Amino acid sequence: MSEKTMLTSRLYGIRDLRVERAPVPTPGPGEVLLKIASVGTCGSDVHYYLEGGIGDAIVKEPITMGHEFSAWIAGFGPGAEGEHGLQLGQLVAVEPAIACGVCEFCQHGHPNICPNVRFCGTPPIDGVFAEYAVMPAENCFALPEGFSADDGALLEPLGIAIHTVDLAHLKVGQTIAILGAGPVGLMTAAVAKAAGAGAIYVTEPLAHRRQFALDYAADAAFDPNAEDVVAAIMRATDGRGVDVAFEAAGAHETPDQAARVACPGGKVVVVGIPSDDTMTMNASTVRRKGLTIKLVRRMKHTYPRAIRMVSKGLVDIAPLATHHFPLERIVEAFELVAGYKDGVLRAMIEVNQ
Repeated sequence: MSEKTMLTSRLYGIRDLRVERAPVPTPGPGEVLLKIASVGTCGSDVHYYLEGGIGDAIVKEPITMGHEFSAWIAGFGPGAEGEHGLQLGQLVAVEPAIACGVCEFCQHGHPNICPNVRFCGTPPIDGVFAEYAVMPAENCFALPEGFSADDGALLEPLGIAIHTVDLAHLKVGQTIAILGAGPVGLMTAAVAKAAGAGAIYVTEPLAHRRQFALDYAADAAFDPNAEDVVAAIMRATDGRGVDVAFEAAGAHETPDQAARVACPGGKVVVVGIPSDDTMTMNASTVRRKGLTIKLVRRMKHTYPRAIRMVSKGLVDIAPLATHHFPLERIVEAFELVAGYKDGVLRAMIEVNQ
């Protein structure tokens, strides 16, 4: 009997992304076979595509990227059938991080910083820009009726936004700034609004993203190419600054801007990934204000909350899926996202549609 094959995409090097055939994987004990539905092109995927790595995570051998995804249950490995209420044909959202569960950090409830984590699409672990994949059954979350494949995939960046706001310990009525209105920045604004933020100020150089932010969650949006955004936020807050500044751009200047717009005793939460793997803040600004600085490492325990937030209408994630491509046209999707073209927010790869 001939081996079953599937379409997959493999990144061989910078801007060298190829669609080819590979064997359909077989689920092992406790795993499920997933028929991939929708996958988002995340900013971290774009870093790999444009730069060949993120920090010390370097693409040394061909790899399948992709980690924001939904899928249908297509089969069960030994011991997985019936686990977690999963059924054949069910649409699920999938947590892309496989933590070890036994290290000190997992045991303390922090699987997102597990040093032994296996994360989809992070070298050398293959991701899900492919027709099929296998994952542990416990990483799969059944989606309620009415959820689309895109909704399921977008729960991953929504989970990051929830974790980002969690780190801020945001209180009702507090003011925030979000530097960078990409999908995670926009979702952070939406989660913060749902959590009771008193005012939301956004900075973003792209006009279509500023307008989206205003329509979506922000009270004001400022263009760093046209004005001093720090001065603009300080004016908007009568010179006080904001309680929490979220850095979501990964640009060279935005961490320091976040520190400058935070009020004395405020917080800075960094979620953006800088392309040069460095981050700079003025030491005297941070010290004299007594700022608390936190950095986001993916997310933890967020999928059930993310599903409830979408189900209850507390956040609307569907509008962020602005473009759709079949797997065969994945290079077009990456070039679109890398070039910030055509008003793109999140380009979705429709794998088995």
